[in-house]
Amino acid sequence: MTFSCLDQVLEFAEQSQDRFEADLAELLRIPSVSADPKFRNDIRKAADWLVEHFGKLGLKTELIQTAGHPIVYAESPPVPDAPVALVYGHYDVQPPDPLDLWISPPFEPTVRDGNLYARGATDDKGQMLTHVKSVESWLATGKQLPLQVKFLIEGEEEVGSEHLENFLSGNADKLACDCVVVSDTSQFARGVPAITYGLRGIAYYEIRLTGPNRDLHSGVFGGAVTNPVNALNRILAALIDETGRIQVPGFYDDVAPLSEQEQAEFRALPFDEAAFQRDLDVEGLTGESGFTTLERRWGRPSFDVNGIWGGYQGEGEKTVLPGKAAAKFSFRLVPDQDPDAITASLREMLQRLLPPGIRMELIESHRAPGIVFPLESVYLQAAAEAIEQGFGRRPVFIREGGSIPIVSTFARRLGADVLLLGWGQNDDNLHSPNEKFSLADFHRGIAASAALWDRLAAVCHE
Repeated sequence: MTFSCLDQVLEFAEQSQDRFEADLAELLRIPSVSADPKFRNDIRKAADWLVEHFGKLGLKTELIQTAGHPIVYAESPPVPDAPVALVYGHYDVQPPDPLDLWISPPFEPTVRDGNLYARGATDDKGQMLTHVKSVESWLATGKQLPLQVKFLIEGEEEVGSEHLENFLSGNADKLACDCVVVSDTSQFARGVPAITYGLRGIAYYEIRLTGPNRDLHSGVFGGAVTNPVNALNRILAALIDETGRIQVPGFYDDVAPLSEQEQAEFRALPFDEAAFQRDLDVEGLTGESGFTTLERRWGRPSFDVNGIWGGYQGEGEKTVLPGKAAAKFSFRLVPDQDPDAITASLREMLQRLLPPGIRMELIESHRAPGIVFPLESVYLQAAAEAIEQGFGRRPVFIREGGSIPIVSTFARRLGADVLLLGWGQNDDNLHSPNEKFSLADFHRGIAASAALWDRLAAVCHE
């Protein structure tokens, strides 16, 4: 029987499963926690591991120093008249705390029930490595990759990618590509692979209110002096009404509505709202009136208080009128909303809401616009065919309610479509104890990635 190039690649990947799992476990043993300075040497060790790994594959590889943690860059040779794909991932991981909730140690990879448990298993070492191993499978068969693949793997994703933006702005030519491949998301459900074609943006703030110059006795001063905690509660409550509509003036002026096609596709997804509630242990759901749960999570803006504090927090009673109060809150944004315009309108509204005797400081934090990629993209359709090859089922197309700021940066800086191809599951416990990644999905991801290079190369000949 004569095998095609892709058949040979997939056969090699299948025969190499044990070795690929061993390589993943080796990388997972490195505690590359970017948030904690005591792991700085381990961060460098993980970067060096990737450099060595790429070098063994014969890729042109660089370790790029930044003011923070290094970036690993690698590329295969250019292929004339073929697209260029850039794979983005990260080798840094979240802190493993709380350690006592882990069944097995976070940096001792352990297999249970077909899952590999370790910090970074799904976020993002396991998912990122699927693309490395797919390239290895192509090269090991003696075949040239049908297109050029570039790798950009950073070590600061879990702490905000502080130095990646500057690197992108200064290296647009080096990173030039037709599409960016990111596997740092999840499938829609078990056995239902997905391509994420849209992300909500974010605008994040901290508000600090100051009243009297010291904490006061609530009996002696209460009713005469404005309580900053009371004021903060009223202000935050005024930002959203009982129907879930955000009250910042002009907030909805530029909201891009969901198309009828998108609404129909969302309704067709196998989403069990009752099971969703049971999983969260809540007896009901709320949100903007007139929209389904998936529409609210993926395609409509939202407002949430992320943290609030002020006054006495200790045991027992203390009748205090606090001198200060503060909160952190965020808006999730959808395509066409402008974070700068929303911030200006928000600031004006908050100033109007301030009661006498209260001073306000509004601190603007990170922000990113929402983004959506056209479903008609030839690269998106090529990815769908590749996932069907690897997972045995055509993927569904979904949006994601979270934000990945670097995605909009890639689209803006490189003028490329971004393919968000998640191999993980929603219950993989990323950022939590007992993080895991299905080994079956790890290997399906490798197969889908190997097929992706074949399908993307075919785009230019169709």
